Amino acid sequence: MKKILTMLLFLVVGLQTRADDNSNRLGVAFGLLYENGLDATLSYEHETRYHNAWEYFGNVYLKWAECEDCGHICKDSFWHNYNTWTLGIAYKPAVHIGRNNVGRLRIGVLGGSDKSKFVGGGTVGYEHTYQLKGGFQLFWNVRTDVMARGEDLFKTGISVGARINL
Repeated sequence: MKKILTMLLFLVVGLQTRADDNSNRLGVAFGLLYENGLDATLSYEHETRYHNAWEYFGNVYLKWAECEDCGHICKDSFWHNYNTWTLGIAYKPAVHIGRNNVGRLRIGVLGGSDKSKFVGGGTVGYEHTYQLKGGFQLFWNVRTDVMARGEDLFKTGISVGARINL
């Protein structure tokens, strides 16, 4: 009986340790940005101690406008107005920890291109994550990207997404 109880204790402690710190996740998010912008982000997140995390991400951004010829948003003015892609890294210290949720600041740098020149900058924001069964996470974030050499100096908006454990 003692052996069984000891094995159960180690199993429970081992499973609990796995669920908290040092987990890796793959995520995808979609968002709306001011003014007339859409973005999609693919990310890899490594959670460290005390629910802090590092995020490595790739982002594509699309800005649409009204067509000068027809006066409304058409296929060409939507897809071919202004596009960027960026790669970046963000540190996310935890500022709120709940039972099945955590809130983090998001501070990082990014760099990429807009088809003709290099664009780069920084990102700052807040992210709130909800932990579901099986390691699945849903999250939303509010952020502002400050860009150098891009068409938009500030890109501000909200994104929603999901992550899975690796």
